[in-house]
Amino acid sequence: MATFVLVHGAMHGGWCWRHVHRELSQRGHDVHRPTLTGQGDRRAGLAPEVEVGTHVGDLEDLLWFEDLDGVHLVLHSYAGVLAGPLAERVGDRLSSVVYLGAFVTAPGESLLDVEPEDVADRYRRQVAGEGEGWYLPATDAFLEQWGIHDEAMRRWVGPRLTDFPFRCQSEPTDFDPVPLARLRKVYVQHTDPPMASLQRFYDAAIVAGWETHQLRCGHDMMLAAPRETTDLLEVIARGA
Repeated sequence: MATFVLVHGAMHGGWCWRHVHRELSQRGHDVHRPTLTGQGDRRAGLAPEVEVGTHVGDLEDLLWFEDLDGVHLVLHSYAGVLAGPLAERVGDRLSSVVYLGAFVTAPGESLLDVEPEDVADRYRRQVAGEGEGWYLPATDAFLEQWGIHDEAMRRWVGPRLTDFPFRCQSEPTDFDPVPLARLRKVYVQHTDPPMASLQRFYDAAIVAGWETHQLRCGHDMMLAAPRETTDLLEVIARGA
């Protein structure tokens, strides 16, 4: 049996992992799918002060209260920026860090720093013009950006997207890189369709000698290909 903590990306919540959670649990694994502050079923907590550190604290508390060890920490999209701070705080509880189509930051970098410049500028304009200066509005345009084209999936996912706190995009990640460097790291790239903004992280993972995998689906892998995502996570856990 393996222990998984499945962490969603921006505008999502623990809800997006429900199929993968069910599959992994039925196969005998211990699975946790928290919702980060201000997102999903915790959207009542959305506020200007929610930041990267808030979400790091969410996960640190989960691991402590549940007393989890040997954890395969699976980070989707935005959640990849939480890896370094979490490794510094709870690295002794982690067996691996799995970047599932995720962004990767170095110490002192923010999510906006590692986005393509045109994308970062677009987000800033949206926050200033439509998000009252402190949140990125969740719109159906993101369904296109993430490669969600199935109409039934769009009808299910679209209404569940949550506005995203801008500080989680603009706040630099501050951490000692050594604890993260000691951990096993895995990068999973999606290829159908790919996202150009993520290619650099997959390429860097190969150069750094990380374990890498690919899934032929869109960005929301846990929704587009839940069985394949589950199978791959099991393979990664066995490889530990």
